[in-house]
Amino acid sequence: MSDNIIKIKGVKKYFGGVKALDGVDLEIKKGEIHCLAGENGCGKSTIINVISGFYTPDAGTIEIDGKTYTKLTTQQAIDEGIQVIYQDLSVFPNLTVRENLAINMEVANGKKFVSRKRYNEIALQALSKIDFKVDLDENVENLTVADKQLVAISRALLNNAKLIIMDEPTTAITQKEVKNLFKVIRDLQKQGIAVLFVSHKLDEVFEIAQQFTIFRSGKNVFSGPTSELDEKKFVYYMTGREINAEPFVYEEKAGAKTVLEVRHLTLTNGFADCSFSLKEGEILGITGLLGSGRTELAETVFGRHQPDSGEIYIDGEKVTFHSVQDAIDKGVGYVPAERNIQSLFMDQSIANNISITRWRDHAGRFGFMKEKSVEDSVNHWVRELSIKVGNIEDTMRTLSGGNAQKCVLAKWLSLDLKILILNGPTVGVDIGAKYDIYKLTKKLAAEGLAVIIISDDIREILSNCNRVLVMRQGRLVEERQTAGLDEASLSALAIEY
Repeated sequence: MSDNIIKIKGVKKYFGGVKALDGVDLEIKKGEIHCLAGENGCGKSTIINVISGFYTPDAGTIEIDGKTYTKLTTQQAIDEGIQVIYQDLSVFPNLTVRENLAINMEVANGKKFVSRKRYNEIALQALSKIDFKVDLDENVENLTVADKQLVAISRALLNNAKLIIMDEPTTAITQKEVKNLFKVIRDLQKQGIAVLFVSHKLDEVFEIAQQFTIFRSGKNVFSGPTSELDEKKFVYYMTGREINAEPFVYEEKAGAKTVLEVRHLTLTNGFADCSFSLKEGEILGITGLLGSGRTELAETVFGRHQPDSGEIYIDGEKVTFHSVQDAIDKGVGYVPAERNIQSLFMDQSIANNISITRWRDHAGRFGFMKEKSVEDSVNHWVRELSIKVGNIEDTMRTLSGGNAQKCVLAKWLSLDLKILILNGPTVGVDIGAKYDIYKLTKKLAAEGLAVIIISDDIREILSNCNRVLVMRQGRLVEERQTAGLDEASLSALAIEY
């Protein structure tokens, strides 16, 4: 009997003339936690779809628990104990937890009538496998992302899973929830279940993974134990380039202006009595748990909410924002955490998305857009930010997360900003684009732009900010210089006692 739960050898997959997979290998042992890493477009999603039977490979073999296949159906993959938990989790939001847990088994068993007793037994059996406690009558849409994940994991285990593939499982959950997920993964390992953990988050994958496989441009570039990798090697294998991330050093220039001052700002059900200031050239971090009020504070400075009390000053002048446009007119830009929903028009062209903040400037005498003006401006920012695009008339959906985020930045940088607020600037962004964004942010600060970074990624805050504010339960409770501050200390400050 093979020690491997799965062994992929020489798998190729083409889409037209594009080589999505170019002869890749992947071996996962029984009960192993294995990380598959790579930048967006490297072939991670394609290999998952091959393993799950959704794609048929053009060449190569798939060996599962000693049985060799040249192609798999989805049902064969399930029968062999392979379960995939995708980023969207594939749960039914309008159904209860009980119904979500039981429905797959009921359909597979050909049941035609609903039995609450039977559903209850299946649901309790599923939850017991990871000791997960949740209200079975709660609609799944009302659960946190982390609890939805646990519902999906519990359901997968009902099918006698031998290998669970988790596709970017930590993208939308907090650090506290990540630690709980890792405990569940380690418990699965104790049961002899292998986990393929697909991610590009450096600190997380080093913490959880025993073995690594890294793809780049549809090829294997590294396979081996975690002990053979360090941060520098990991980044090089992922990107194919050496990246030296220098910490941000703020040197206050003589006569540096206080660009933003917030005095005793309060928003009902958001935050209370918040005061801070920001000088030109500074990068100020704001961190705290989800629900701490950090996003509401940023959105109020950006004019999305009108505060109940308190004052905002820009360049020493008291301002009152009745709308987002008022804030923009005063030189404030805001990059939200959920760019696809809050910042981009996904079915519109790349050109339209980048140029939207300056449409009045691109309009001709009778209101028609000056196409040459738009094209020149957009191409300038594509070059300036190294945005990888096929054609600027392609829709936003054609871009990776990192390139989409660069388009959001381009949209704001085309204006004459004084303050740029970045909320979760590298969420869903691969490692190469992440370092590009960090480098750009530091360059902008060096040129005098005042920047605020809101993030629960402690490493991101410490390496890119000169000061950090900590929020808990809607209040600013700590202010520290980042120089000399370590991850453990800052994490402890953010946790509610």
